[in-house]
Amino acid sequence: MRDGIMIVRLKLKRLPMRNSHTMATNHIDVLLVGGGIMSATLAILLHRLDPALQICMVEQLEDVALESSDALNNAGTGHAGYCELNYTPKTKNGDIEIRRALEINAAFEVSLQCWSTLVKEGVLNADDFIQRVPHLSAVWGEQSSAFLRQRHALLKGHPLFAEMQWSNQEKKLNEWMPLMMAGRRQADHMSATHVGHGSDVNFGALTRQLVAYLKTRSNFTLLTQSRVSKLKQQHLKEQSAWQVHIQHLTSGQTQSYNASFVFLGAGGGALPLLQQSGIPEAQGYGGFPVSGQWLICNNPALINKHHAKVYSQAAVGAPPMSVPHLDTRMIHGKPALLFGPYAGFTTRFLKQGSRLDLAKSVKFKNIKSLLGVCRHNVDLTKYLIKEVFQGHEKRMNALRVFLPEANSHDWKLAHAGQRVQIIKRCHQHWGKLEFGTEIVASADGSLAALLGASPGASVSVKAMLDVLERCFGDRMQTPAWQDTLKALIPSYGESLIEDANLLGRVRRDTLSTLKLAP
Repeated sequence: MRDGIMIVRLKLKRLPMRNSHTMATNHIDVLLVGGGIMSATLAILLHRLDPALQICMVEQLEDVALESSDALNNAGTGHAGYCELNYTPKTKNGDIEIRRALEINAAFEVSLQCWSTLVKEGVLNADDFIQRVPHLSAVWGEQSSAFLRQRHALLKGHPLFAEMQWSNQEKKLNEWMPLMMAGRRQADHMSATHVGHGSDVNFGALTRQLVAYLKTRSNFTLLTQSRVSKLKQQHLKEQSAWQVHIQHLTSGQTQSYNASFVFLGAGGGALPLLQQSGIPEAQGYGGFPVSGQWLICNNPALINKHHAKVYSQAAVGAPPMSVPHLDTRMIHGKPALLFGPYAGFTTRFLKQGSRLDLAKSVKFKNIKSLLGVCRHNVDLTKYLIKEVFQGHEKRMNALRVFLPEANSHDWKLAHAGQRVQIIKRCHQHWGKLEFGTEIVASADGSLAALLGASPGASVSVKAMLDVLERCFGDRMQTPAWQDTLKALIPSYGESLIEDANLLGRVRRDTLSTLKLAP
């Protein structure tokens, strides 16, 4: 996802387009930056809440969803906490904390509900973006197996995870993941958990379906190969507004827009624009870019023997996005088998970004945060540098922990997407590194930005609802908007963590509609 823009008109009339020499100003109400899953999700929500809104999407690349939302640029896992062990960390006293797994699972259920409604209405075709792929966690060694069993017992006690199974029996493990068990020694002390209704999500395909639907609306326009060149807040009599210049890359022309609200959802491209905005809430924020690579299997016989997403534990010092996993993927309608990701260091904030992105992000107001992170994350830096310089055979050795019989000739290296982890102020250490997602909004609600990575796209609906709550609070409380959201997301306004009966009803519906039931 690159710097791009979605534009939503709430009240004001749009002026005729003119050339860059006159710099005519187009008056709009909402400007959404980025052509990926986040902006597409916010656009569809706003369209449902008020179908009269005029929406225009502007994307720097030649099409939408070519950066972080693209199939090969993310894990494709419907992140629900079923298999991701980093969502259930150990506390200092040795207990396992499951709250984050519960929250992420409930948030993913919100996405499933929204997608299910759109499938029923014919807006989305489930077969083209989501597939049932079981989610497993697999570990080796007695200590790790004890952790996994304890984790299973804690999670299974909650209705969100009631279907999770655990086993250390060879027969059951062979049933769940036959390819991984081939050639494995009995002394490995292997165990695994299994959830049959896990999913593989092609977020690029999902984004393009949402945009394709919006393009059928008379009040939606898609502009590609354009970018934001200037973002400046203006204080008008009635309210704040944002002056935004959009440069069209093919012609070199620039258009000016006045927007009452701006959303920065451009992945790694959001931070520079957030800094340019000058809002006080942006002070102290920086970015730590991390790249990724996959090993992709090119042997159809192996691909057909594995149907699961199997996550394990990250190496010591590795970022959460580097948790190793062997995944069945559906890409362009065909099954694929990927292993990774292998982390690496880069100075780019986007896969097709500039090597100067990191340097340009260093400002006087965040230098203290950056220095604090550098000081307290030396091990992470060493780990990333080590990852960059490893060769193919060393990567294969990491794969052979999962597949003992893996042959180097069956796998090739491919580049995944870029992630910019959040750096923010921390009084104790000057700055700290965050590995989740975070919404940064101005006090007046006129601008919001989404920063960070995992679980990212999987919780896009919940994240965009949070943006609406923070920036459209008054309208969100109106009966019309409440009823619309309830129709789109049946659990809206209620807790899936606390209400087991509600969870049962909505989950049965989503599993059936999206064809995820085992």
